[in-house]
Formats: sequence, structure tokens, C-alpha cells
Amino acid sequence: MAHLAHDPDARPDGRSANDLKAVMPLTAELRDGELYVGGVSTVELAREFGTALYVYDEEHIRERLATWLRELRAVLPQADVAYAGKAFTCKAMVRLLAEAGAHLDVSSGGELAIALAAGFPAERVVVHGNNKSERELTEAIEAGAGLIVVDCFEELERVNRLAGGRGVVQPILLRIKPGVVADTHEYIRTGAEDSKFGFGLSDGAALQAVEQALALPHCDLRGLHAHIGSQIYALESFAETLRVLAAFLAELRASTGFVARDLNLGGGVGIAYLADDEPPQIAQFAAIVAETLKAACREHDLPLPRLLVEPGRSIVAGAGLTLYTVGSIKKLLDLRTYVAVDGGMTDNIRVALYGARYESVIASRADAPRDALVTLAGKHCESGDVVAIDASLQSPRVGDVICMFATGAYGHSMASNYNRQVRPGVVFVRDGRAREVLRRETYADLLNCETD
Repeated sequence: MAHLAHDPDARPDGRSANDLKAVMPLTAELRDGELYVGGVSTVELAREFGTALYVYDEEHIRERLATWLRELRAVLPQADVAYAGKAFTCKAMVRLLAEAGAHLDVSSGGELAIALAAGFPAERVVVHGNNKSERELTEAIEAGAGLIVVDCFEELERVNRLAGGRGVVQPILLRIKPGVVADTHEYIRTGAEDSKFGFGLSDGAALQAVEQALALPHCDLRGLHAHIGSQIYALESFAETLRVLAAFLAELRASTGFVARDLNLGGGVGIAYLADDEPPQIAQFAAIVAETLKAACREHDLPLPRLLVEPGRSIVAGAGLTLYTVGSIKKLLDLRTYVAVDGGMTDNIRVALYGARYESVIASRADAPRDALVTLAGKHCESGDVVAIDASLQSPRVGDVICMFATGAYGHSMASNYNRQVRPGVVFVRDGRAREVLRRETYADLLNCETD
């Protein structure tokens, strides 16, 4: 497979955890060379809960939520943050969002069910998805979801019919394809015209959708939604999206009289996966978005709408890490060294999907120089089952605990049971205490859905 090609000139970088602060959780520290997070030893976490294991720094999550809300509202007081639940969702996470005063973006009936089970206020839920079933729409309407983001004409009719059958008027946004091609991996670009998501501008579908929504008695069209992709560093992409949306809103007011109360810019702000990455800061994002939106509204003489943004990765990716235990080591002369761990593509599919890269250390020797170049291989029956390719690491030994940083987004949420592998547990750490918020699956869990 091409993405496993070995670079013969690659060399270990000699760095230690002291050089990796950019990708480490907020409370990460070294004690006698051992990595601690939230005041808890990662080696002890591996012993107590087993590996593979997802670990989240709760203080990091709280700080990122507070920063998003503070920075955005400093420049746009009417703004709201709707955490993108697809990045990572569980009841413990949802309760942190509720406590922070954030909104929650859900993309399925399952994510909505978790939110409601955690007691999250339904009026602060934004419901997404490009092919919501009647059941999912019914559950959202009956729960009193604050907004449903409508993705297609069929869904527009369904929302109106289902809301009418319950005697309610459902607030909605229409998802628009702004035609902005974000500078990111093609699999996570979502705002171009050739996308399965939303209504296109260039073909007139967006205008037709607005006209239809305004005529439906059980839909309250609040505004527009656009999401151009994920892991974006170029903030100008967001600014261009706002300019496109504002111009369309001006066109809508002229042709239909419609004035938007809400404008949802989606998510997508990138984070640091490697120590030398330089992602945009939240304050920078907030500043350019506020400046662009205000200027565009002045240009078109539009009232300033409430702005919603949907960060997910930006809030939880850096808070999370994954612990693995080394099971075997194979040194292939003049090729590479395979270090096999007790996880792989079932707990982190991003490497196989996108060629994602991460920083890792040996948890018990995190302060030592990374003097080895290794490929961290998973235990599943695929040649492409790796979680790091030609990566720098302290010289590994069988039984070592490896800590991989910045895995808090799209690890657990994209995990699978391939090879009938059980999914890892999730542990939150804070103030020297660890609490298991999702237990590791068991074989009994694998058998629960069997009917014969």
C-alpha cells in the first residue's frame, strides 16, 4: 500500500516529551521521567484499566470550552458555540457542555439519545445529518430540538409534515454549499459544489429551498448553515464563506423579504497533531470571523444575525491521548522496525483513512530522547493497520506503555469491532483522580445482538 512506503532517509528526531508541549494535554507533566496527566500516572492508568485506553484531560476540555465561548463572545456577544458531538460523545462529555453553557451539535439519533439521557437541554441541540430518517426527525421534534439543519428537499417536506402532525412549528436552518474549497484532505472537504451535503448556490437549489421553506406552515426558517470541512488552517476560507453567505442573504431579502436571525458557520478549525504544527488560535478565528461578518452585513445593509460555530476537534483532540502496550517488535533489515501494539485501526482509523500523523512517547521514559524510528502496527488482519509510520520514539521494549497524543477527536467515535475486537474504555482524569466514563467492551457485549 502506498501510504506505508518507507522513507530511507527518515531519522529519529531525538526529542523528548519536553519538546512536545504543543500536542500534549493541558495538565501533562513529567515526574521522574514518567508522564502524568490530570495528576495521574499514565503507566498506572494502563495497569488499572488495561490497554488500549482512551484518556481525557478534563481540565483541558473545560479550558477549551471556556476559551471558545470567551473569545467568540468578546467580539460577537450574541454568538453561540455548538460542540460537534461527532468528534467525541458520551454522557460525561455532554454534562461538561451543559455546565459550560454551550450548545450541542448531534448528527444521529444515537447522539441525540445520549444528549437527552445526560439531561442536556433540548433547546440547545442542533440536529445535523444528510439523510435523517423519519424516526430521527420525529425524535428531534418531539424532544424540542432547538434547530434542525435541513439538508435536502425531501427532508424539508418531512420536517414540515412531522411537525404538523404534532401541532408544532420546528425551527430550522438550511444547509448551503457555499462553493468554498477548503485547504484540507479531500475526504473532509464538505463545502464544495460536488458534495453530498446541502443545497447548492450555483444551480439555484439554495434559493428554491428558501422559497419552499418560507411557504411551509410548520417550519420556522431561522437562517443558513454552511460547513466547509475539517482540520483547516487557512482562516481566509471561513471569511470567504461568510462573504458568500452574506451576499446570498442580501439576494434573499431582495427576492423574498427573508431576513436571517441565525447564521451557522459550522466547524473545522485545525489543531496541532505534530509538535511543529502551527494551527490558528481561537482568538484569531474569532477576530477574522467577527470582522468579516460585520463588514459583510454593513456592505449589504443586513442586521447582524446570531452566529453559531461548531468546533469539535478543536475542543477535545488535544485533551485526549491513547495508551497502548507493546506486544512484539520486528526489525526488518534495511526496511523498518514494526512495533506491534494492542490496538490499531479499530481505535484509530484516521491513519488508514487520511494518512494522519501523531506524536508518541514511551510513558515511563517520556523525558528520554526519541532515538528510534518505528512503525506502530496494530493487531488486526490488514497490512494497512498502523497507527504511526516512520515515527520517532524512545527505543521500545516489550511491555512498554506507549502514549499517543492528540487522539481525543474521532478515535472513540469512529472505533469499530473489526476482527470482533472489543472497543477500548474511556477514562477522564482531573486533580489526581481517574474516573471511567465508558467501560471497555467485553465479549458479552459482542454477543448481545446475536439472535441465535
